[in-house]
Amino acid sequence: MSAVPRHRSLALLGATGSVGVSTLALVERFPDRFRAVALAAGWNVELLAEQVRRHQPQLVSVADDASAAELRARVPGYTGKILAGSAGPLAVATHPGADIVLSALVGALGLEPTLAAIDAGKDVALANKEVLVVAGALVTRAARARGVRLLPVDSEHNAIFQALHGHNPAEVKRLILTASGGPFLHHTTAELASVTRADALKHPTWKMGPKITIDSATLMNKGLEVIEAHWLFDVAPERIDVVIHPQSIIHSMVEYIDGSVLSQMAVPDMTIPIGYALAYPERLPLTHLRTLDLPAAGALTFVAPEPDHERFPCLDLAYRALRTGGTMPAVLNAANEVAVERFLAEEIGYRDVPAVVAAVMDAHTSGPAADLPTLLAADAWARATARALRPDAAMRAPEAAAREGAAREGAPRDAMRAPKKVAVAP
Repeated sequence: MSAVPRHRSLALLGATGSVGVSTLALVERFPDRFRAVALAAGWNVELLAEQVRRHQPQLVSVADDASAAELRARVPGYTGKILAGSAGPLAVATHPGADIVLSALVGALGLEPTLAAIDAGKDVALANKEVLVVAGALVTRAARARGVRLLPVDSEHNAIFQALHGHNPAEVKRLILTASGGPFLHHTTAELASVTRADALKHPTWKMGPKITIDSATLMNKGLEVIEAHWLFDVAPERIDVVIHPQSIIHSMVEYIDGSVLSQMAVPDMTIPIGYALAYPERLPLTHLRTLDLPAAGALTFVAPEPDHERFPCLDLAYRALRTGGTMPAVLNAANEVAVERFLAEEIGYRDVPAVVAAVMDAHTSGPAADLPTLLAADAWARATARALRPDAAMRAPEAAAREGAAREGAPRDAMRAPKKVAVAP
């Protein structure tokens, strides 16, 4: 006789983002398994109001008082609590009725609520890789101390999580993260210089929010995933590799010491890793999804050994930050968030994004990531510095900074080349 599946109450950080929308669709499909008891969102009040009407959560959080007033007007019959401002996500993350928190807020914004959820003893389904990039040591230490599980939602880390299940971690040789290569896989360096905002937002295989779509185009997303994998699975950077796999069918692989390589394969649909994280250790019958048809998919191709650092310098910048450690990953992440914001606002060009990140990293002397205030201070410094940079030919190229950083750290990473440079604005 099979066990009765466990019912889980969910607090969702980032309800109106792409992961949040997919999560709530899953909750609706399995009402006997999940209930959304608390939702945190930003300014997309129209979508949030519809979610509130459908799920009737006990608590809702929005960005500011104006959004809260608009939400109340849109859902006049709602009897739950509505909070505004920075205290809202913390309240959602620690809601007493939730036994699992899905952290899908974009960027470093998710750090404090995720730590609060862990401190409250909640299991965390982690869709926000920046949390571990910025504060991996703090987060993993807190999770161990509280005895809570960090369940990866990113498709790559979820794939590794599945491939590791039931195996001895001591027998792992390396982790292999796959990358689609983004929309510019076959662009030349010269062609990348003319990439527009609209071009960069057209991902070939995944439907995602704008920030992660740009990160996927620059391969910064893959660099952040390398850092996340290091903290999630306690694997050294030199044992984490990246290969380009344009079909996005194999989501990642684990190589074991006997030469066996286990991969997780599926159609590129975030419903699968979300469902696995929420239902773990069980699996959900996702019969509504398109199934993987390998003959129809055709050849599965890979570009070895790693993505091209000349056209995609962000990956090496992430490896450099991870090897340096301390506050450097927080600086990498903050500088990238600002650079992507500026690119989306059409203030800087596409190739300026890695140049800004490299310049900010080069200006930073990493210190110990001792506590949250230290990391938040590094984050604030990096954001201010990145905002003060302008396109200019006077600053060293990112590949020069990466080369010098690698030489100081004794790491055998390839040099990079970037066509645009930045200088501090007067």
